[in-house]
Amino acid sequence: MSIVLTEISPRGVATVTLNRPEVGNAYNADMLAALIDGLPKLAADPAVRCLIVRGAGKHFQAGADIRWLNQVADYPPEENLAASVATTRAMQLLNEFPKPTIAVIAGACFGGGVGIACCVDVALATPDALFGITEVRVGVSPTPISTYMIGAIGLRNTRRYALTGERFGAEEAARIGLVHEVVSADAMEAKVAAIVDACFLSGPNAMAITKRSFLGANDLILDERQVTMLAHEGWMARASTEGHEGTSAFREKRVPNWYVPPAAG
Repeated sequence: MSIVLTEISPRGVATVTLNRPEVGNAYNADMLAALIDGLPKLAADPAVRCLIVRGAGKHFQAGADIRWLNQVADYPPEENLAASVATTRAMQLLNEFPKPTIAVIAGACFGGGVGIACCVDVALATPDALFGITEVRVGVSPTPISTYMIGAIGLRNTRRYALTGERFGAEEAARIGLVHEVVSADAMEAKVAAIVDACFLSGPNAMAITKRSFLGANDLILDERQVTMLAHEGWMARASTEGHEGTSAFREKRVPNWYVPPAAG
């Protein structure tokens, strides 16, 4: 079965479902490649009027697959950079998607999942959703999504949550602007349908121009130099001694060696 499922309704609603439920839909090279291949096709398809992003199973998207990160950390520099470029590119394609985008978030939404929430036009979460910008906890940096986090939740909130790696619930996510609404699970589909219908009442070209204008006016459209720079910063952190220690500690379910307990003063 495909790692990313795509379905287009007769009305023109495209649903992209991240499909690795056994690992909380954590992304790896294959998932990134599927998004990089699929999103431009949906963007160019005149039959597609809007896009919904979901996660298969209980969780939306739990960030990067730690096993993949461990493998990537040992890649040669060119391949390591390419992996970071893929992450940055997937987020760029979603952020700059020319049609309305909606994320339906339940369960875990960490790292890249938060990036997806920041890159869509409308983010909805169920009350059980749990968020975290957790890259620093494993000694790596969330640079592929940094631009979008600041655009969505502002510099102040990004500074807190991207540096501490704290987890927070759906209500806090709504308070800081990461999600637009918290909707009960049994009411979610009706809410999604209402938002989709609102989008269909708007002119497709007018929405595309409006979206592009907003992004451009706020420096949220990346050129190739910016993509490469963000990716380079990400892979340098991942390939560092600290990055190796962080991912190893996570895999071994221990605290990393940089942690100093409170009793140490």
